[in-house]
Amino acid sequence: GRCPHLPRTEFADVTAERYPPETKLYYGCDPGYDRDASDYPGIRCQSEQQGAVWTYSQFKCYEKKKLLSMAPTMELELTQKPEREPRSSAPQEQEDFSESKLKGFCGPPKAIPHASIKLPQQHYVGQVLHFKCQPGYDKRPPTSGSRTCKEENGKLIWTPLDMRCTNDS
Repeated sequence: GRCPHLPRTEFADVTAERYPPETKLYYGCDPGYDRDASDYPGIRCQSEQQGAVWTYSQFKCYEKKKLLSMAPTMELELTQKPEREPRSSAPQEQEDFSESKLKGFCGPPKAIPHASIKLPQQHYVGQVLHFKCQPGYDKRPPTSGSRTCKEENGKLIWTPLDMRCTNDS
């Protein structure tokens, strides 16, 4: 099931270590870098027999200056085999640290040079998000916490977050 809208937490950074199946994430190129228009930036967590795995498309970020100067040779560049990181065989590696607990979830997506991932707008049951106060707003403990999307009495809810980020002394 789809979780309700995530309540906003001011002055906190949000991360996730695992994602339930159906989650879609999107890569964005860092400032000064761009992708080829035909590169799809999305990945999806899918449930398979051996557990949940990310499905990737070919996605690369190029330096903007290079992108312009490469225009005529662009096709050559794109037909070369993508550099495979050893982490692209991720399912086994990711499930090792707690196989039974994480089997139904995807671990962190693989890193792509000069790209970052944004947290999804849509979350699914089982998603755990970790919150940590940004520097300067972490004066009163607890300065970190987590929320879980779960089903309670037939309703999908986010568990309460027992922290508030403020720069009050």
